[in-house]
Amino acid sequence: MKKIIVILSLAVIAIASFAYTKAQGGEKVEEFSAEALASKLKDVNGKEISFQDIINKHKGKTIVIEAWASWCGDCIKNMPKLKELQISNPNAAFVFLSADKTSEAWLNGIKKHDLNGDHYLMDGGMKGNFGKSINLDWIPRYIIIDKKGKVALYRAIETDHEQVDMLLKKL
Repeated sequence: MKKIIVILSLAVIAIASFAYTKAQGGEKVEEFSAEALASKLKDVNGKEISFQDIINKHKGKTIVIEAWASWCGDCIKNMPKLKELQISNPNAAFVFLSADKTSEAWLNGIKKHDLNGDHYLMDGGMKGNFGKSINLDWIPRYIIIDKKGKVALYRAIETDHEQVDMLLKKL
């Protein structure tokens, strides 16, 4: 019986370690898939735009992408740190990708939290085609693109602010 408990305990630790590593940037991705780049998102006026066009809009700048939702408690709790990032990195472009289920909730969330940057709504939220194409399994989530258009950081979550800020200072 003790052996079974030890084996189960080790299995749980291994799974938790893998999940933590994956959430903390265990994936090394240098560019987005063709599916992700071709995906259509909606801007605040309801117009569809491809993810590639969103990236191209900020060509030559460091881009901080945050996936979030107005219903996400961790996202809301993260807002003060996000605003600190914006203040300390004024030359970076901030792009917000919402996983909200409705345009109304999304637009109200932008206004309520006074989010400065470009805003887009992901069709289908985290589980939609775009969410799947960027392996979106947690929000808030940061992705950083360098001035050359390469992915500098593919996965960072709300607890990674120091890492994100240090990387932005280097880029």
